[in-house]
Order: sequence, then C-alpha cells, then structure tokens
Amino acid sequence: MATPEQATQTQLKNIQTRTGKTLEQLAKIIKESGLTKHGELRSMLQQKLGMGYGDANTLVHYVLKSDGASAAKKGAMSEDDVLNGIYSGPKEALRPIHDSLMKHIKNFGEFEIAPKKGYVSLRRKKQFAMIGPATNSRVEVGLNVKGLPAAGRLEAIPPGGMCNYKVKLTEVSQVDKELIGWIKLAFENAG
Repeated sequence: MATPEQATQTQLKNIQTRTGKTLEQLAKIIKESGLTKHGELRSMLQQKLGMGYGDANTLVHYVLKSDGASAAKKGAMSEDDVLNGIYSGPKEALRPIHDSLMKHIKNFGEFEIAPKKGYVSLRRKKQFAMIGPATNSRVEVGLNVKGLPAAGRLEAIPPGGMCNYKVKLTEVSQVDKELIGWIKLAFENAG
C-alpha cells in the first residue's frame, strides 16, 4: 500500500504529464498569479489549465506547503498535534464526533490517515473519506463512493470534487450504523 507521500508524488508526476509543465513551471504560474487564497488558486488552475479539483488542490498544497503533513514536518509536530490544531478553539467541542467516527473506521482494516490543514483524508489505494469540522458547530464526512441513493442526510456533491457525498454531523449520536455502513462501503471500494 502506498503511503500518502508516495501517492502525492505519483499525483504530482501525473499532473506534470497531463499539463505538459514541470513542477517549477506550475509553481511559477501560481506565484505569479497574484492570488494568495488557496481556493482562489485552485479555481485559477482549474480554469486556466483545465485541471480537476483534486489535482489543482494537491498542487496548491504542494506549492504553498500548506497541507497538514507538511505543517507537521515543518514544525516537528506529530499527526495527532495537527489533528489537535484542527479541533481547537470553538471547534474543540467537535472532537468527540471525530473520535467516535475513527473508533469505528479503525475496525475496517488497514488505511492511511493523511492530515490536511482543516481535515483528515482517509486513504487505501485511493481516498475513501474526508473528516473535519466544516463550521464551529458541525463536522462533515465526505465520502468517495459511487452508486448510493442521495436522500435525507446523505447529500450528493456536484461532480468535480474529491468526494461524491457528504454527511453533516452535530452530535456523537449521529455516528450510527447507517453512516458507518456508508463509510465501510467507501472503504471497501477504495482498496
């Protein structure tokens, strides 16, 4: 199983192949754009170079060194320290939701946890879920799985993103069999 770092390196090689540009050339485009916000840079790459959301997102993180794993390396922080940073301040009360989700997910088998700046990515051969606080009062679980009927709390996400569905959680009791079943399906399809 590839580590998150190996998966990122493979994705960066694929980005270079698809765009016909080196990482240095792509970094120059980002730096010379005059934009500073991650979302603006990602959108610019999607529009200017026709990149998909995931490739543009990864490239911006790479150039700005803004993903959680890079932050951990720069500051000699553990992945758990990065996670503690995600759930700090007003979002601290959401940590039990995250911990409850992870308790169930860890029973599925082997997978990688890749901390990002505001969420964690869960991966096997590919990402199967994203978990993080969307607001000060809500955790969102993004699911990368196809074929589920969107209804009720399982919301479909428009194409082009890193996930197909999301589920909003405001309390630990919402981490139930139905949600864990959806996550397990995504897990099984990712590896």
